[in-house]
Amino acid sequence: MKKKITKAKTTYDFDKTKAYAINEAIELAKKFSKTKFDSSLEIHLRLGIDTKKGDQQVRAAVSLPHGTGKTVKVAAFVTPDKEKEVKAAGADLVGGDELIAEIKKTEKTDFQVAVAEPVMMKSLAQIAKILGTRGLMPSPKNDTVTPDPAKAVAELKRGKVSFRNDDTGNVHVAIGKLSFGTDKLTENFNAIIEAIRKVKPSSSKGLYIKNASVSSTMGPGIKVAI
Repeated sequence: MKKKITKAKTTYDFDKTKAYAINEAIELAKKFSKTKFDSSLEIHLRLGIDTKKGDQQVRAAVSLPHGTGKTVKVAAFVTPDKEKEVKAAGADLVGGDELIAEIKKTEKTDFQVAVAEPVMMKSLAQIAKILGTRGLMPSPKNDTVTPDPAKAVAELKRGKVSFRNDDTGNVHVAIGKLSFGTDKLTENFNAIIEAIRKVKPSSSKGLYIKNASVSSTMGPGIKVAI
């Protein structure tokens, strides 16, 4: 007879119905983090938007005051005269039509963010399906389609993050590592909230940010007072 193995249920000693001040919520997230690695702190927002309406999609980018603590691999699709600049800014993959042709052939995208000059967008249409399904297609809405790709690459390397709502009207963003310290994480949190408020759709009525919570990697969600 096989023995039944019962996993011990992890309990967290905090009020799950209470919305905590952000600094208190961060301290609780640190307390309940059980990973051996330096966990990320994630923010989860429930927005009062109708995701079925195109004019109520929320999407933007913001430079976090203290970065994310993660190394981001950036691909830059640029013309030859811009290649030196974007390499100096820290781009990991740089190229134009040849790079596009390689991705079209292999369908490999070994990067987390893509930046492009406006003139390259016509060529990028060849791999739009590949990039789009992986959330990698450059867009003017998050400043990744720009005549100054070197500046965009430098900002991404310093900790600029993009966010957009999902199909259920939620936004999820990693805002740093738990090792950052509460003050730095609080400043990063506030930067995201400010950015979210700036891009509120004019057609969205009622309560815009319905609720917010933070959690560490594999940790519990802790409600935050907004």
